[in-house]
Amino acid sequence: MRSILSISSYRPCFLFLVIDSLLIITYAYKPLSDSFLRNISSGGSEFDPNHGTHLSPILIPRVAGTAGHTTVQRHFINFFSGELPRWRMEWYNSTTTTPMGVEVPIANLVFKREPPWTKQGQANWLTLAAHYDSKNFPEGFVGATDSAVPCAILLHVARSIDQYVTQMHDEMAELGEGGTVEMDMGVQILLLDGKEALDEKGPALYGSRALSKTWEMKTNPVGSKYPNALSQISIFVLLDVLGSINPIIPSYFLLTHWAYKNMARLEDRLRKIGLLETSPQSAFLPKSSEPIMESGIIGDYVPFMERGIPFIRLLPSPLPPTAYTIEDDGEHLDLPTVRDWAKIVTGFALEWLDMMEVWPE
Repeated sequence: MRSILSISSYRPCFLFLVIDSLLIITYAYKPLSDSFLRNISSGGSEFDPNHGTHLSPILIPRVAGTAGHTTVQRHFINFFSGELPRWRMEWYNSTTTTPMGVEVPIANLVFKREPPWTKQGQANWLTLAAHYDSKNFPEGFVGATDSAVPCAILLHVARSIDQYVTQMHDEMAELGEGGTVEMDMGVQILLLDGKEALDEKGPALYGSRALSKTWEMKTNPVGSKYPNALSQISIFVLLDVLGSINPIIPSYFLLTHWAYKNMARLEDRLRKIGLLETSPQSAFLPKSSEPIMESGIIGDYVPFMERGIPFIRLLPSPLPPTAYTIEDDGEHLDLPTVRDWAKIVTGFALEWLDMMEVWPE
């Protein structure tokens, strides 16, 4: 299924609000210093397929509604409750019926941190997302790149940025600051369910469709800057099929091409000062890349895009040869690439959240 990714896809009621918020954030976006970049962890053994604390518990078949699916949910909950107790967890449960009449339980998990002074409808959300369910075919499929590694990277990002988020919130609260777009930034991790179809071809997007609709219908109090919970998303960053060697990821959307270029510049800086492990012939995110404006593979960004949310999709093009096959397992991952992605995505999150404000320089 081919989806056209253009500004015309936006609902008119959101377009002005989206552009206004993006312009403010674009102006406020500040690159990290070299010393800050050197302090970003790669995750190291966290991503070991056999024993890594972040990745190995996810590398099991986790088809929606199965015991493996529940086990992975528990892994996420234990991680945040045990290591990041300041993050608020929200469950979004629903049930969908497949075209063959099979009822499937869907459970989206959202973990978020927002400034403590914000009220409902005030914070704007950097939204980092991946799906955690796996395909039910071929039998035994564990989906290492699709999307166990993306989920593990998001756990790493959350832990890596947490101390800086806490410091910024504490300092701003002490100074009585807040109340502007650039000061009211929050971050949320979306672990989406029901991306994979159970009895049909192609992605089903059950979880992302349900969540985007729920947030669109969740109205904020009169006078809020954002009319509903969905419109509080400043940008939706989807990690998809990451972890194979030599990925090349184009820019997929004109409206967020500036943000893609910032991420590409970040990768370039990390390489130039020797902080990435890989030495590919081409950058993961080519700085010269222009938006291709369309994608032949739909994903969980689509329901959000259709409702006016700007997005970046970190999906290789072309896909790695192991994609959607039984060989998409831990053995076929390129771990230096995984660790480099962990640094790049963490750095992007820190820059988006303006964390140079708390770096001691």
